[in-house]
Amino acid sequence: EVQLQASGGGSVHAGGSLRLSCTASGLNFGDYGIGWFRQAPGKEREGVQCIEPDDEITYFEDSLKNRFTISTDSARNTIYLQMDDLEPEDTAVYYCAARFKFCTVRSVTAYDFWGRGTQVTVSS
Repeated sequence: EVQLQASGGGSVHAGGSLRLSCTASGLNFGDYGIGWFRQAPGKEREGVQCIEPDDEITYFEDSLKNRFTISTDSARNTIYLQMDDLEPEDTAVYYCAARFKFCTVRSVTAYDFWGRGTQVTVSS
């Protein structure tokens, strides 16, 4: 059974930082692109960043590049999302998802496996 366990969410004030983790099991970590997505209340789920096995990064939103950084630790089957200078608009449930071989910005439905999500709340 494939599992993606997201953790690291929490409540912070604007300007604060959080690091999210997503640990994968039940799949060959080196065969999947794994990405971070988020869904704010009343909004559609949107992509944040995705990283492929060769460390190629896909950016869904250029505006987040300067504040969010995705990275991977293949020894731990884990990817991270370092989020700095958080804004209230970043408040959302953050999910990680895996897609065989390649990341894509085509559609969130193109991802094969999803984790349950972790809540991030940023207060002003």
